[in-house]
Amino acid sequence: MFPLVGELAADGIPMKVTCRVLGFSKQAYYQWRDRPYSDRDWDDAHLINAILDVHVDDPEFGYRFIADELERAGWDVCENRVQRLCQQEQIWSNFTKKARKAKRAGPPVRDDLVDRDFTAERPNERWVGDITEHPTRTGKLYLCVFKDLWSNKIVGYSMNKRMTSDLAVAALRNAARLRQHDVAGVVVHTDRGSQFRSRAFGHELNAHNMIGSMGRVGAAGDNASAESFFALLQKNVLNRKTWETREELRIAIVTWIETKYHRRRRQRRLGKLTPIEFETIHQPALRAA
Repeated sequence: MFPLVGELAADGIPMKVTCRVLGFSKQAYYQWRDRPYSDRDWDDAHLINAILDVHVDDPEFGYRFIADELERAGWDVCENRVQRLCQQEQIWSNFTKKARKAKRAGPPVRDDLVDRDFTAERPNERWVGDITEHPTRTGKLYLCVFKDLWSNKIVGYSMNKRMTSDLAVAALRNAARLRQHDVAGVVVHTDRGSQFRSRAFGHELNAHNMIGSMGRVGAAGDNASAESFFALLQKNVLNRKTWETREELRIAIVTWIETKYHRRRRQRRLGKLTPIEFETIHQPALRAA
């Protein structure tokens, strides 16, 4: 109500009268006018900005994970305060809100540069990426992969117990490290998951001079090449047994990708060669050309 005192004073109504009618003293009004916010309000405003930064990068985080990220960033703040501010500003985890309101896909921060053409004429021309999950008795394990459409080789992947932007960033960074010669200009195609729309993932693309691409909402065919790899993984690894721990499943996934998919699984599109054989045979000719 304090701002109302000044507005009415501008219309010719004395401050003394307004303050008496509204039930507070002139001294209280003058104190507010000289300093319209408290130290606590000022600190909360900065903390809310920090919370929003964490939430934009990882919308799945609840207030506990947000508090952990703030602590890592140097903030001295308790979970209860973070919870209060999240409730005040209606900053919810996507998973928390799912039962209350249908989750909508985020806006496309990049154009679709693949348009369902999952082919490439040379290495590091087009990559596709996606994230999958699978339960174990100790919790879910999340896997992010990037596949080169030229040879169908999985050029980068990462696993974590959380599905955050760090998962996608780590997989892309591993892919760039493996293909260290000539990753500039690679078209990296994904769906509209929040991990791929995050600022952290965008910064990683820019750091390697890569070009981001995204499919449409609810169109699984726009990322069919990545989905087909996950279907193979589901059949050959994930659904073979009940996994006791995340570590057991992680080892099984790595073993299957590196020893079976890359080196033993022959693909008709590659002339019945494995991804490793295809790259070994064709890369020297490409370099010579």
